[in-house]
Amino acid sequence: MRRITVGTLSCLVSGDGPPLVFLHGLAGSAGEAPFGLPGHRVIAPDQRGHGRSERRPEDLSRAAYVRDVVTVIETLAGGGPVALAGQSMGAHTAMLTAAWHPGLVSRLIMLEGGVGGSEDDYPTRLGTWFASWPVPFPTRTAAAEFLGGTPFARALADDLAEGPDGYRPRFDADIMEGAIRPVAEHARWDEWAQINTPTLLVRAEHSRLPDAEVQRMVSLRPDIEVATIPLSTHDAHLDRPGEWVTLITEFLARA
Repeated sequence: MRRITVGTLSCLVSGDGPPLVFLHGLAGSAGEAPFGLPGHRVIAPDQRGHGRSERRPEDLSRAAYVRDVVTVIETLAGGGPVALAGQSMGAHTAMLTAAWHPGLVSRLIMLEGGVGGSEDDYPTRLGTWFASWPVPFPTRTAAAEFLGGTPFARALADDLAEGPDGYRPRFDADIMEGAIRPVAEHARWDEWAQINTPTLLVRAEHSRLPDAEVQRMVSLRPDIEVATIPLSTHDAHLDRPGEWVTLITEFLARA
């Protein structure tokens, strides 16, 4: 596995074959990518404000995140088109990339991500939660226990930066709140409806995606495939990585 810097982005690249670009969710990192995907070169950026990429970018708009994806595809994937996968906020970014730059995306895979938009002020709630972490954590184990002991908690703990006084996240709470707020502000139904790229929408068994939203997504684009990963939560790619890789592999094989 190689870590490559593209502008202000830090990316992980592994494997050989046709490229698949993976976009992690809010507070995640490139390390969550399905690097064991058979027969593919997986390219995963730490998205802006996350991981080892620029920590405090001025622009947290949806357009800025999409521009980053375009830069990664042009720089590390020969200009595409590529299979593009994302989880949660990363799935939303992938969707917008496919809508705004259809020539760059050959296949779209969205895990636990919809069109966005919400009347619930969850960005403020998330920002408050991130700010409440008792950092620095004395150990990664202590961090994982505080964060709930889930696979996602362990992934967060593994990605903490070690300093002389303990372990701290590689992101700032206000940046996380600022990054997710544009997702919550607008439902992107127009963008969703205009995509004609073959699409796989993956839900967790205990999904955060409302059934009504999924039903409308399917009604607008009845050609898409929908799958569910059993015994999984919103972070199904970490809960059930084998099932996640199998879904991707089978979908791409039908291309």
